[in-house]
Amino acid sequence: MNLLEVTNICKTYGTGETAVKALKNVSFSVPKGEFIAVVGESGSGKSTLLNMIGALDTPTTGKVLIDGNDIFNMNDEKLTIFRRRNIGFVFQAFNLIPELNVEQNITFPVLLDYKKPDQAYVEEILTVLSLKDRRNHLPRQLSGGQQQRVAIGRALITRPMLILADEPTGNLDSQNSNEVISLLKIASKRYQQTIIMITHNRSLASTADRVLQVSDGVLTDFGGYAE
Repeated sequence: MNLLEVTNICKTYGTGETAVKALKNVSFSVPKGEFIAVVGESGSGKSTLLNMIGALDTPTTGKVLIDGNDIFNMNDEKLTIFRRRNIGFVFQAFNLIPELNVEQNITFPVLLDYKKPDQAYVEEILTVLSLKDRRNHLPRQLSGGQQQRVAIGRALITRPMLILADEPTGNLDSQNSNEVISLLKIASKRYQQTIIMITHNRSLASTADRVLQVSDGVLTDFGGYAE
């Protein structure tokens, strides 16, 4: 069963002669549990595509269905709740809350939803991400690789169906980059989560189940990895 269905997504910024077509009739589907890498040059439209899938921006035309839900047919309140509960985000800049420690940063999305964290699941995430001995540390006391692990934990905590990772290794060295990709793959298999990752790094992309390329707003599906 496909978790994600993207159908004829177009995104145009501006009007008339200054109009920029960021996405041009993009369509693809992703089965549950698949790990997808999206590659492309800067300005190709790949981040715009991720923003559409995550409902952070609205397409000019087209549909995005997540688990059968047409996300752009929802009102703002319903969409906000759906996104918070079903989509996890991992950003290049980590985006951790400086005043909160590791465990608090990870559990924050659950508290935001007025729920109590499942402590057994919190412990499992801390163990999987090798953060148990850092649980009380603030972000400024962590390395870049550790901060990105916290960001992955925060994305996992609500047990979302879909995780969107935008250049998650962009601020990391090669060793930490490989560790982050390995952790994302573990999450995909262990928790049956679907992951879509944007990356400039084609060697990291080669570890994904499938590679998509966006070039000048047009999407190409390579299936298995291709140079």
